Amino acid sequence: MTHVLFTSVRLHGTGVHDLLVSDGRVAAVDPAALPEGCTTVDGAGGLALPAPVDAHIHPDKTTWGQPWLSRTPAATLRDLIDGEVAARATFTASVEERAGALMDRAVARGTRAMRAHVDVAPAYGLDNVHGVRAAAARRAGLLDVQIVAFPQLGLLSAPGTTELVEQALDEGADIVGGLDPVGVDGDLHGQLDFVFGLAGRTGAPVDIHLHDRGPSGLAQVAEIARRTTALGMAGRVTVSHAFCLAELEGAELARTGEQLADAGVAVTTCALGADPVVPFGPLTARGVRVAAGSDGIRDPWTPFGDGDMINRAHLLAYRTDARTDAELAACYELVAHGGAALLGLEQSGLEVGDPADFVVLAAETVVQAVVDRPLPRLVVRGGRVVARDGRLADTGPLVERVPR
Repeated sequence: MTHVLFTSVRLHGTGVHDLLVSDGRVAAVDPAALPEGCTTVDGAGGLALPAPVDAHIHPDKTTWGQPWLSRTPAATLRDLIDGEVAARATFTASVEERAGALMDRAVARGTRAMRAHVDVAPAYGLDNVHGVRAAAARRAGLLDVQIVAFPQLGLLSAPGTTELVEQALDEGADIVGGLDPVGVDGDLHGQLDFVFGLAGRTGAPVDIHLHDRGPSGLAQVAEIARRTTALGMAGRVTVSHAFCLAELEGAELARTGEQLADAGVAVTTCALGADPVVPFGPLTARGVRVAAGSDGIRDPWTPFGDGDMINRAHLLAYRTDARTDAELAACYELVAHGGAALLGLEQSGLEVGDPADFVVLAAETVVQAVVDRPLPRLVVRGGRVVARDGRLADTGPLVERVPR
């Protein structure tokens, strides 16, 4: 058993304490005695916060660590999809190298886990799944990675994709993905028949991108919730983006929130660009699990994104005009505990017995951290310091870092 004492850290906005971690879990606060062989890490009076989780990211698309990519104008979702295919044909670095560089960045900024939506299509085969899985394997112990087999080019509308999605679950993917059953495939029940059918046969969870807005988007949300209930999949289905929910208010938002909560359907939001942000306050108040993610980072879709979920909490606060301490703190709650719940991870609340997955940074409170976005002084994973001041620590052979 390994023992580490993190001295002079502030917990939950209170005074300075010493935090004892044993075998990767919080063992005591201000211990009266130290176990034999205990090592010490100076927290320098920094604030300790639960490590964040990136619940929606596309690491196979990224150009992180590569030469600048100039993007072409796009007016529609199809323009963006087609533009990505063309841009990817020019990439020289492998998926593993690019995704690995982004994972290193995410770990150095505090991320403990991510749900990676990885393109599966006849144009790519399963190369993206294999590349992201290989990058994740090289960082085992630093970052938990769930892979969604994501039909970015269409599921039913791109012949051969259904077979590849099914094969992907045998070759590194964990979750069945979907994409705008109406807006992209033009067949609500056809796509959902396949997605839920495959999930039923394999036991895999489901995560469906839904950009469609208005009545069409809401009808798709309702059908996803209905099928989730009918198939006993509560807690195993996620709707990503769900822009249509941002158009709701009052009684209609309350009814939809109750529908999602009763079915056990979760939602992710990203606060990216001009995209709508899910009204997570009213939804979580009704029991809906809501998490946040980065979406695309420096890819053919967008030049923005940085793999920093503390910064993402800031963007959520900015986009929702958060002003009170409670509103600001809720944004960090979304990227930490909301993400952990969505991915099925143990929450790291810095209580005795919790996983020792946390960051230490220069801020008085979580509210100030959301506003100031400080660089983590320490990133701790399983009780080990894996990054300092935004750079990965020397973790030995556990991780081979990609040269920049």
